Amino acid sequence: SRTPTTSSARTSLPPIAKLTGHTDSVSAITFTFPDGEFLVTGGLDGRIRAHSANSTSFPLLGEAQEVKEINFILPCPHPSYPNTIALGASDGSVWIYTVDGTDKKTPLQVLQAYYLHTESCTAGAWTPDGKMLATVSEDGSLYVWDAFGEAAGMGLDSPSQGQALVGLTAKDSRFAVEGGLFSVAVAPSGAFAAVGGADGTIRIVGLPRLAAVGAADSAAKAQKGGRAKNQNRRARKAGLAQQGSAAQASAGQAGHVLANLQAQNDVIESLAFSNHNPLLAAGSVDGSIVLFDTAHQFTVRRIIREGHEGFAVVQVEFVDREASDGAWLLTSCGLDGVVRRWDTRGGTTASATAMGPPSVPGGSVGGQQGLVRELKGHTGNGEGVLGFVQRGGGRIVTAGDDGVCLIFEAGLS
Repeated sequence: SRTPTTSSARTSLPPIAKLTGHTDSVSAITFTFPDGEFLVTGGLDGRIRAHSANSTSFPLLGEAQEVKEINFILPCPHPSYPNTIALGASDGSVWIYTVDGTDKKTPLQVLQAYYLHTESCTAGAWTPDGKMLATVSEDGSLYVWDAFGEAAGMGLDSPSQGQALVGLTAKDSRFAVEGGLFSVAVAPSGAFAAVGGADGTIRIVGLPRLAAVGAADSAAKAQKGGRAKNQNRRARKAGLAQQGSAAQASAGQAGHVLANLQAQNDVIESLAFSNHNPLLAAGSVDGSIVLFDTAHQFTVRRIIREGHEGFAVVQVEFVDREASDGAWLLTSCGLDGVVRRWDTRGGTTASATAMGPPSVPGGSVGGQQGLVRELKGHTGNGEGVLGFVQRGGGRIVTAGDDGVCLIFEAGLS
């Protein structure tokens, strides 16, 4: 096997703050929606900690603990449930909390808890409207939860799993992935999810459709093409679709396996859809990042090999910017302790013109694969970055295996 290398020639942006307090690795981190009012961290010590994001010192508001280890934390995009997050735990449980900065005694409050996974809950993803939560587990199961009861209110009942609208397990040979599931992402349309397995397999699964026909939808019908879709999405985020709307729900192809993909040979640690381009990114333990074209039957668009110099890729996430340059940016982190920013157009003329020369010369990753920036400061060499959150793409906060969170101003150019 190849020995991972590091490049002492590379420079990095310095962190602007350092958060401590966890007694074990920081395994998850996120800003809350819609305004990034709070920064929430979770650790392998089982604690969830909420900080105010209104100051660069990020003062602690409070903490809670219900589980032994936290695997992930996700902000909920539902406009009626601001500052709400979901987490998955090593015991298989799934929790939904809300953060109330005005409650000095109990700023972290439990809204829901689910216990259907029989092994560690490894990953989760909200639907774009925040009404449903999809989670996967090492036991090979996928559950889609009716987080706030809105599907039931629209007449869409669970087939057999209580509050789970979709329940697929390894007992179904059409869905089973050897070694379990470790990542999940929901398409911007909300029509399907991608789940990643231990052997490099990705399954595309149909989801229930919950629709609210109201002000946002009426405005969209008066326009055509992508602009209408973008305005409809923004209107939904602003909560306009809830005003005087008539609810609709459909099972559609919910729970059906729509496609099977495989371009990597080890665990798919992270999956991410772009909100602005027809791309699905998959980061693997084998060190590669693969880009699939969702508009052309998930054909492979690009492979970034050894994206983290022989170490596992832990997380991939597209920068959510509509500007032409930002829309192509993908951020990744790995067990080499480095966060990298990629132009997914790779070493193309458009990429070189838009982004300029790479800011990180040399090494086994770089220019021809679209690398535009590196952020360093964690220990690395196997004690890497276990996750990150990027606020508007400019500021990145990391969760380190060394028990430290670093905050970088990454910029978009």
